[in-house]
Amino acid sequence: MSIYDYSSDEVLIERFKEGDEFAFDLLVRRYEQKVYQLAYRLTNNPDDAADVAAEAFLRMYNSLKRFRGDAQLSTWLYRVVSNVFFDFRKREARHQHLPLEMPTEDDDEPYELPIEDESVDIMGHALQQEQRRVLMEAIQQLPEYQRVMVVLFHIEERPYEEIAQILGLPLGTIKSRLNRARNALRQLLEPYRELFGMEASPMTGVPQEASDAL
Repeated sequence: MSIYDYSSDEVLIERFKEGDEFAFDLLVRRYEQKVYQLAYRLTNNPDDAADVAAEAFLRMYNSLKRFRGDAQLSTWLYRVVSNVFFDFRKREARHQHLPLEMPTEDDDEPYELPIEDESVDIMGHALQQEQRRVLMEAIQQLPEYQRVMVVLFHIEERPYEEIAQILGLPLGTIKSRLNRARNALRQLLEPYRELFGMEASPMTGVPQEASDAL
């Protein structure tokens, strides 16, 4: 088989299952930027992001031969990165003797809060450097599951259905938890009303620019 046959994820996965290590190298090259980018957005630290990305690819190597193709490889890989991040935070919490913030049973209640227009590109706005820094620092203060959902939906622009696959949760649970995450993030941004502008959104009462960023 020539190198020109290495065109799709499916072909590369099958080649790797047959023992072709070069096929795995090509998959890593194809996804290394996306994997590191997601890891960095979750950890906000280049060294931690590199560790998470490296562990994710190691798990990918060890598990890929069992991959059945029930989801796209990118979806499956996002799930691996998310799990590595959760494990990373658990280890970090143990070392610091801090509890890991996990969702409670109440989070699974199937109620719906109003969902804003999901077609809005929240990161498409030209935020100033300080606005972006404050926004990303606020995201880092969210509990781990909320942080992952906000990053996947608002920054990585993954649809609800794919996030449900990534996190292994029902679609209604994803929507309700994401709305909780939005509300928590708005509260964290409230002290920075002047930074994001003084006009408030009539629906949420938060600074308009910060609301746009969400």
